[in-house]
Amino acid sequence: MKINETKAGTTISIFVKPNSPKFKIEYDQEDIIVHSTEEPVKGKVNKEIIKEVGKLLGSKVEIISGLTSKQKVLLIINADKTDVEHTLKRAV
Repeated sequence: MKINETKAGTTISIFVKPNSPKFKIEYDQEDIIVHSTEEPVKGKVNKEIIKEVGKLLGSKVEIISGLTSKQKVLLIINADKTDVEHTLKRAV
């Protein structure tokens, strides 16, 4: 699984699909795929991911790896791994 707990919170590895008709998250035991409605220009996708994932998980979110890549690592600050997993499973 691509979810790990750290001292600062929980990290999740995601794959981003930009230009999707609506924002959604697909989650299974192998991958977390985030469908972004934005196009990958001037950080628009990153801003949408930070906003929407933060709203979904009720925590501050930072992109700690992959700012210009479709593969990204997000840090969910002060979040518990179990809570993140349960919330992502419900969001699908």
